[in-house]
Order: sequence, then structure tokens, then C-alpha cells
Amino acid sequence: MLNKLKQDAFKKIEEAKTLKEMEAFYRQYLGRKGELSRFLRSLGDFPEKERKEKGKLANQIKEELSKLIEKKKKEFQTSGFKVQSEDKLDITAPGLKLPQGHLHPMTLVQRKVEEIFQGMGFLVADGPEIETEYYNFNALNIPQNHPARDLWDTFWLKDAPLLLRTHTSPVQVRYMEKHSPALRIIVPGRCFRHEATDTTHEAVFHQVEGLMVDKDVSVGNFKAVIEGFLKQFFGPDTKMRLRPSYFPFVEPGFEIDIKRKQGDWLELMGAGMVHPNVFKSVGYKANRWQGFAFGFGLERLTMIKYGIDNIRLFFDNDLRFLKQF
Repeated sequence: MLNKLKQDAFKKIEEAKTLKEMEAFYRQYLGRKGELSRFLRSLGDFPEKERKEKGKLANQIKEELSKLIEKKKKEFQTSGFKVQSEDKLDITAPGLKLPQGHLHPMTLVQRKVEEIFQGMGFLVADGPEIETEYYNFNALNIPQNHPARDLWDTFWLKDAPLLLRTHTSPVQVRYMEKHSPALRIIVPGRCFRHEATDTTHEAVFHQVEGLMVDKDVSVGNFKAVIEGFLKQFFGPDTKMRLRPSYFPFVEPGFEIDIKRKQGDWLELMGAGMVHPNVFKSVGYKANRWQGFAFGFGLERLTMIKYGIDNIRLFFDNDLRFLKQF
């Protein structure tokens, strides 16, 4: 039986013409349910003397078959062997088209925002998400025990005074420390606040900060820049208004609203003229330089742009939602 099995196996392997056939012969003889494997498992049914003889012969055949199969596989892989029609490869045929992904709506909007501001001479800056208390608060005219700190529900880290930045404004300070005016930058980035989530608020969100510093910068310059941005982003008929507001790092401060198609006004961003104390913290002379700063939520901008009514959709990874963009 074993000798016949060996002869049949060797003959088939020698006559094999494709790698696919070789793999089939391996399973037929040496696979877990192969003929030789089944024989080896049945050796317990033979008398001891016969079991030893047949077991020795079976293992010898197994080793020879393994070497022969491996040798033939290498020959197929390294030389131009004849293949059957189903294994032919037409190297002139076009490749299979792979499915393409597409950009997240937040990414689309961020790139558009960067493109518009870069067209107005702004550079894109970046900074750390784990910040110190100094850059996140103190250098921005928000000292300890300042009541305005309650507006930022901060994630404090165990290694105080480190925290997860609550806004991208710290990058303004870091940038001004290393660069002399005049300057124009925007800072898109991720922020963190410990607050309850709903359809318009998340604990993790994205903000775009803007800063312009020069010798003669006024609220009129700010209005022209922001109005130009909004008209490019939402359309030429976009209307905006400024309302007085308070932020510790600007004076005067104001909020910008835009008029929606429904006729109502919607708050979009906070802004103002950079506070002299902020200039002082970075070594700028407040009587020589002036500037404005602004910040808006990237999620809110995206929701207005595409008519999205729930901020959670940006983070759910639901393809039914994402494939619409």
C-alpha cells in the first residue's frame, strides 16, 4: 500500500505543470486529511513490530515527498514553466481598479479655510495639544483666579501645570515669541474642554485661530479680512455683523454673526484687537504694534456649510454620512 502510494504521488508530482496543481497534491498526500497523514494516524491499529516498520517507511516517504514538492515549487517560481490556460497572465491587461476613499468633510473645510487665508497672505502655524498653564492662560491675560477661567472647562493633567489646550490661542503666543512683526498666521487644530456634549458641542473639537500684527492694524482691517473670507467661503451675498463682547486677551472684543437664508443671525466667531498685556508677555512694544485676533470652530463652519444639524456625525465614522461628501 505504501509503495503504491509513493509511486502514484511521485508520478503525479513529476507530471505537474502548475503551482496550483502542486498545492493540490500537497493537500492530497501531506495535508491534515491527506492520504499519508491518515495512514500515520492509523498506525495504532497495527501490532507493535509491524507498526514500527510501517511507521518508519511512512515517515521516510513523507520526507521524500516534502522535499520533492518543495523542489518543484521552487522550479515553478524561478523558471519559465508552462502553465494551463487558467493560469495565464496577460501583462498588457489593465489592472483592477482599487476602491478610492475620500476626504472627511472636516478636512475639506479645513483645506478650504487654509487656501482662502493663504491667498490673503496668512501662514499656517501649529503648536502642541498638551500645553502649560502659562501659554494657555497666563500669557493670554488670564491669570490665576481670573473669573474668565471658568469659561474654559479645562482638562488638567496629573503633571501640573500641564493641561489639554482649551483653544488654539496659545500658538499665537508661541509664534510671537519666535517671530518679529509684521506677521499674519492662522492656527487650525484640535482643542479639548470638559463639557457636556449635545448636538452642537463636543469635548473634543477643532478651532481655527487667526492673528495679524503690524504697525497700523485696525478694526477696519479685521472687518475687511473676515468679510473677504466669509464671502469666499459661503458666497458673495454673505452678510455679517459685529457685536460687542468680552474676551480677556482682546480689547475691544466683539463677536461676528452671519445672516442665514432663514433670515436669522447666527454667531460664528469671537474676535478683537490684541490686548496690550498679551504683547507685553511676548516682548512686543504695545505702543508700536497693533493687531487683531479671531477664533472660530471648524465644526460649526462645516455644519453651516453643509446643513448638518448634529456635531456627533463627524465622529461616528458612519459611511452613510461620510460618502455624501
